[in-house]
Amino acid sequence: MDNPQYPFSHTSNDLLFSLDGENSRKTLNYEVVAQSAEDVQDIQNAPAVSMGPYLIDSGQTQLLTTISIYAQRGEVREQVRLLYMNAVALRIWKAMGKRPNLIGAKHRPPKTALLAFGVPFNE
Repeated sequence: MDNPQYPFSHTSNDLLFSLDGENSRKTLNYEVVAQSAEDVQDIQNAPAVSMGPYLIDSGQTQLLTTISIYAQRGEVREQVRLLYMNAVALRIWKAMGKRPNLIGAKHRPPKTALLAFGVPFNE
């Protein structure tokens, strides 16, 4: 099962969506961002620390009620922390100059992930 095309964190849904193309990705609400051990050593790479001040400084506080970011501990050094970001959060993260390492997408965060910043997932 050591296939670099499909990292250990990928699920059967990831394979299904890769076969179906962009139509299936539209229903996926959360992008999965992997942060390495080096990434998490910089406190500015924690959305709960850096995103709020960025939104205040840029006059975009109205977006605070649309952001949803969950976090989960990873299992390898290259993926120490996994962030599940909705589209708004990911767009802001990129606007902040971050370069997210996207490793997948999911309809909703796993039940083991904790809300790290923003509002809870809601269907």
